Amino acid sequence: MTESGKPLKVAVLGCGSVGSQVVRLLQEQATDLAARVGSPVELVGVAVRRLDAAREVEVPEGLLTTDAEGLVSRGDIDVVVEVIGGIEPARSLILSALEHGASVVSANKALLAEDGPTLFEAAEKAGRDLYYEAAVAGAIPILRPLRESLAGDKVTRVLGIVNGTTNFILDKMDTSGAGFADALEEAQALGYAEADPTADVEGFDAAAKAAILASLAFHTRVTDADVYREGIAEVSATDVASAREMNCVVKLLAICELREQPDGEEAVSVRVHPAMIPRSHPLASVREAYNAVFVESEAAGQLMFYGPGAGGSPTASAVLGDLVTVARNRRNDVRGPGESSYADRAVLPMGEARTRYHVAIDVDDRAGVLATVATAFAEHGVSIRTVRQEGRDDDAQLVVVSHEATDAQLSATVAHLQGMDSVREVSSVMRVEGGAE
Repeated sequence: MTESGKPLKVAVLGCGSVGSQVVRLLQEQATDLAARVGSPVELVGVAVRRLDAAREVEVPEGLLTTDAEGLVSRGDIDVVVEVIGGIEPARSLILSALEHGASVVSANKALLAEDGPTLFEAAEKAGRDLYYEAAVAGAIPILRPLRESLAGDKVTRVLGIVNGTTNFILDKMDTSGAGFADALEEAQALGYAEADPTADVEGFDAAAKAAILASLAFHTRVTDADVYREGIAEVSATDVASAREMNCVVKLLAICELREQPDGEEAVSVRVHPAMIPRSHPLASVREAYNAVFVESEAAGQLMFYGPGAGGSPTASAVLGDLVTVARNRRNDVRGPGESSYADRAVLPMGEARTRYHVAIDVDDRAGVLATVATAFAEHGVSIRTVRQEGRDDDAQLVVVSHEATDAQLSATVAHLQGMDSVREVSSVMRVEGGAE
């Protein structure tokens, strides 16, 4: 147990948009943090790549260093805050920090999704904490409720909007009728999207977060390689308009769910892709760059967590929340909960995931076409929920919404349709989520 008046020493790795706000909060809230922790919290070092880089906050003289390894291996650091991101050198620095006796608070979703088990095992071996609330949804408290508040419950589904950039783009497409390129350009102009938006618009960011959510919710190791990923670059203004006609909205969703298998065992399905959801669903009202996570569990029922999912200050808020918890644990010589992977459930391939499809099919406008299209669905075991015809002659189109089936069945149906003489083109294919069957 640390003495009551002895300062707890904190080192911060990185001083970008998040790290600078962590440094600011550590200084501005020093008195409150000491009261909450039970001991003073002392910032003893901030590791950066360049000493002369411009920063959002002024770092006290003598704290900046380019020797990150030397900082984490000092042996007298109580908590290391890692906000540099990426895989290396973050992984090596976290492992070194744990080996030298520090607990770790991280916001590194990519590293946790790729190699979380290595970090958890190192923390367990060292007898130290590894907390990472800020890795998934900025200021939104979602990991701790999954790990602690719902520890006595059984979570069955997690459905989330966990990327603010894509939500902003899709929201603008819905409200203004803009195409993807124009909405992306606006997002970049406003600072919601990077100059290279690939990680966001192609779903990599959301997939990493989905892996972390699924691991916690279902007590099973899930990595980003296990997550089916599809971005929003192919979502068109026509897709968004079609969703509006169904009283739906298009969102990029992280979907994590338990599925009972034919043998009675439960398996985990984890996927990220754009989907239509009813406007009556709570996630449909999540606008602009906000995030939200919708959780379903057996005892608690339906819960939703909502708020800013990114940005320096919101993310720093989550980091400081973890820091206070870890510092309290350190002061009292205890550990918080570590990795929970006891269930060790299988992770299903995307083909076994069950969903519904909205399929727009450009067809020849002649008798019997609807019957042949319906036959194609039936041959692959996919039941049609609704079908309507739009346009005439060269503009004839069938819009089909299926009942739930495996993704493999639905994909085979689409491939069948694309090879039919009466089908000119399958012009749009989108999954449908969040509504009653």
